[in-house]
Amino acid sequence: MSTNIFVLGLTDIQRKELETVRGADQLSFHGLLDYETLVEPDEYVFDDLLDACRRELDDFPGSVDGIIAHWDFPTSVLAPILAAERNIPSPSLRSIVATEHKYWSRLAQKESVPECVPQFNSFDPFDDNALDSIDLEFPFWVKPVKSHSSQLGFEIRNEQEFADALVEIREKIGLVGNAFDEVLRRVDLPDEIGRSSGTTCLAEQVVSGIQAAPEGTMFQGQFNVHGVFDMRKDAAGHSFERLDYPASTVPEEVQARMIDITERYLRHVGFDNGCFNSEFMWDEENDKLWLIEINTRISQSHSELFAKVDGSSNHEVAIDIALGREPRMPHRQGESAVAAKCIIPRYEDGIVTSVPSEADIARLRERIPGALVCIDVAPGDRLADLPNQDAYRYELGTMYIGADSVEQLGQRYREGLEALPFTFDPAPENR
Repeated sequence: MSTNIFVLGLTDIQRKELETVRGADQLSFHGLLDYETLVEPDEYVFDDLLDACRRELDDFPGSVDGIIAHWDFPTSVLAPILAAERNIPSPSLRSIVATEHKYWSRLAQKESVPECVPQFNSFDPFDDNALDSIDLEFPFWVKPVKSHSSQLGFEIRNEQEFADALVEIREKIGLVGNAFDEVLRRVDLPDEIGRSSGTTCLAEQVVSGIQAAPEGTMFQGQFNVHGVFDMRKDAAGHSFERLDYPASTVPEEVQARMIDITERYLRHVGFDNGCFNSEFMWDEENDKLWLIEINTRISQSHSELFAKVDGSSNHEVAIDIALGREPRMPHRQGESAVAAKCIIPRYEDGIVTSVPSEADIARLRERIPGALVCIDVAPGDRLADLPNQDAYRYELGTMYIGADSVEQLGQRYREGLEALPFTFDPAPENR
């Protein structure tokens, strides 16, 4: 009798990654709702999604043994609610929301790990005098307390840029913020957060440094980290171009401090029986660590990299925890010494007229064995209309590559960009 694992928004790539885990032949993987429903929409009604998930699970003829999510909101919040209803191991909803609500999380960080928290203020983007409530000097970042993939995040250098950002924030913040409010009503909120809705914003001090990300688990009170990643930014410094595993840009002693800070924070908010990844910046000159954020799930961006280097995707530990087992990850049993997720970027709007063919991708795989290429655009797409893009560039797709060294990773990334041809027409307003 197989064990049934449900994965919210399961994709074909994730199903392939799931097949790398030990004992996969004894497991049956099922999608719970689909990617188009959970990840692609600009706007959600959370309670409708929750009811749809419940119907799918209730109609399933077998046992529901585990529920996993590794996409951002709303999947990250659906999973603990559904798991709790079926007595399946999962973090508490409150610990998830306390971490996902950017303002609440900063307050909790200030209580538990104050040495690494940037200065911050909350503000109401619909207040015409919102700038008066921000006690930060320019430049600073603004972002909603909940959004997707750095959407509606802006670096603000003057009053006019703040005013311009508010126009866009006011137009779009409710798309995710209103659904997040549905979740906030399910949680016992601190007084200060009770006054901060899902359409509130955060202003934060701009920090800089080398960026790295530990990933790990908390299971029955036992904390463990199974990998640390380099998060390499592009030349402009606003967007990521590569995730490298294992990390090599930050000394092990600094990685250990990142890990300690993460554990202190997670214990403070009561997080248990779940996976996490945290993001830090290290100011090398001043030996100063800054905590950027903590995510309460495995990172799907890391899955293929773990498989290439360690021999199994990080689904391994997510499945273990969902089934109430002590999480285990193999170590350095993969085919590559290092691996990277590489973004295929474009920095201006346009209409896609052609994308790399299967033959183009096959030729790249001949040059870079084991390369995986995911194209996220199609002819006719306008880049400005793509979902879940940050404010500074568009993602045309992703390459996952392995190598024998970090230097070879960089070389293969450059080769991959040159080997994957895209063409564009100007966007309408630019013609």
